[in-house]
Amino acid sequence: MALKIRLSRAGAKKRPYYRIVLADSRSPRDGKYIERLGSYNPMLEKNSVDRVKLNEERIKYWLSEGAKPTDRIARFLGKANLIDTPQIPEQTKKSLPKQKTLDRIAERDEKAKAAAEAVAEVEQETSSKNDGPEQTESEDLKPETDNQTAKNNDENSEINESTADEKNDQTEPETNE
Repeated sequence: MALKIRLSRAGAKKRPYYRIVLADSRSPRDGKYIERLGSYNPMLEKNSVDRVKLNEERIKYWLSEGAKPTDRIARFLGKANLIDTPQIPEQTKKSLPKQKTLDRIAERDEKAKAAAEAVAEVEQETSSKNDGPEQTESEDLKPETDNQTAKNNDENSEINESTADEKNDQTEPETNE
């Protein structure tokens, strides 16, 4: 009889919970098993202590009797230092991104690089403008600017007064007597 240490599913729909069991390799996944050796709860965080529980003493016994662990169970046992960690083969070419996806990634990287260069150019321009000699107004120019401002204010007030008079003329009702 070929013995396997494998997972047997339990739990509700979309809430998996697995028992780690010793079973005949010919029996169904969730069917009859010889002995329960632990549990695996994938719903818990990876670093949780309760995610994988193993009865190490019994697992060592059944391994010595010739039981073969499945790939997933071999990983669990390898992490628990019960057996050598199995080698994970390299993935096939099918798992690699397709050419269209690689082109999109390259295009996205080029756009990001161009945007970074544009920002760097703008920063250089602004820093070169700020590094130049600062322009200060001489004292001779300040009174002229003040005089110009005063003239502009006088002109604006005259314009405002004339437009206000025109509006008053239009809004006064005409009386015919």
